[in-house]
This record gives sequence, C-alpha cells and structure tokens, in this order.
Amino acid sequence: MTSQPAPAPLLIACALGIEQIALRTGDRGGAGGPVTVLRTGMGPRSAERSVTRLLAGPALAGAAVLATGFCAGLAPGMHPGDLVVAEETRDPAGTVPCTGTDLLVEALTRSIPGRTVHTGPLTGSDHVVRGQERSDLLTTGAIAVDMESAATLLSAVRTGERPVAAVRVVVDAPEHELVRIGTLRGGISAFRVLRSVLPAFYEWHRSLLLPRR
Repeated sequence: MTSQPAPAPLLIACALGIEQIALRTGDRGGAGGPVTVLRTGMGPRSAERSVTRLLAGPALAGAAVLATGFCAGLAPGMHPGDLVVAEETRDPAGTVPCTGTDLLVEALTRSIPGRTVHTGPLTGSDHVVRGQERSDLLTTGAIAVDMESAATLLSAVRTGERPVAAVRVVVDAPEHELVRIGTLRGGISAFRVLRSVLPAFYEWHRSLLLPRR
C-alpha cells in the first residue's frame, strides 16, 4: 500500500497582536494541512527575520505563505472593512507575484458576502503612510500599503519555491484616515472582517494541493 504524502503546511503571517487574536478566534475548521499563525512584529525587518527563521526549520519546508492583517487603502472610495487581495507585493527590495489571486477573490466573496474586494499591487513601507505620500504611492499603481506583506513574501520565496499570497483588510483609507474620529468604528469593522477570512484562506490552500492537469 502506497502511503500518501503529508499535506503541505500553511503559514499565515501577521504583524500585530490584535491581528493574531482575530485570526485565532476565527473559524479554524477546514484546513487542508497543518496551519501556523505567526506574529512577526511590526515593520519589514521584523517580518523578514521572523519568516526567514521559521521557514528554515523542517516543519514548514514547502509551506505556502499568506501575509495578512490590516492595511491602508490608497484609492478613493475605499472604506474600512474592504478587502485587498494582492496581485503582487512590492517594495525597494523587490517584487513578488502572488499565487491564485482569482481563487482568493472568489473564496472571500463566498466567505464574506457583501464586502468589497479590491485587487492590485500591494506596496510596502517602513512607516505609517499619510497625506501626500499616500497620493504619491497611488500614482505608482499600488492600491494599498502596509509595512510587512512585501517583506514577508520576499523572504518566503528566497527560502525556496512556494505559493505565496497577501490579503489585507482596510482599516485606514483616504477619506477615513487614522487621525480622524471614525478610527474606532473602522478598526472594529476591520477586526470583524479579519476574523472571517480563514475559510477563504483554507480554500485557497486546498486548491494548491489539487493535482494540476
């Protein structure tokens, strides 16, 4: 009797404790293999160190990597609680194409009906972006910015060939900047959405395990 290979693991990386809490209190059923939720800490350097160190171990050899958490939307009309599915992540260190973007969009639409899902480039920054800098980043074609996704995915692909993706929840948008009074409401909305994303992540992961024709 031929033994089946073990399912490939999934690494979900976020930066903040509140993001990790949202993910850990969400629906954990339906995973296609072992799942690790990693809190990297804030900023690209922390993300790079944490992801590189964890993927160096044998337990996560060949793991798919998905960066998630909150982000700042760059495009007009974005609202807290909107979802961003990256087609690629980019920062000065490099650009990483994402795997299965369409599958993620479809899965998120099913898991969280009624939420707007945006797709496009997700850019990285080493600081919180506001005002004119937000407008400048929009002119590059990016639709959202965060501090860890680009570093997470670049570190992941540098350790070996693997599927990677990034899904972020907008907590801060051009008409809803963090300095404004609507921040608390927007943060609660984003937290609730982040609690609901895991089934879509697991569906994406399972689709990667299917044989390709």
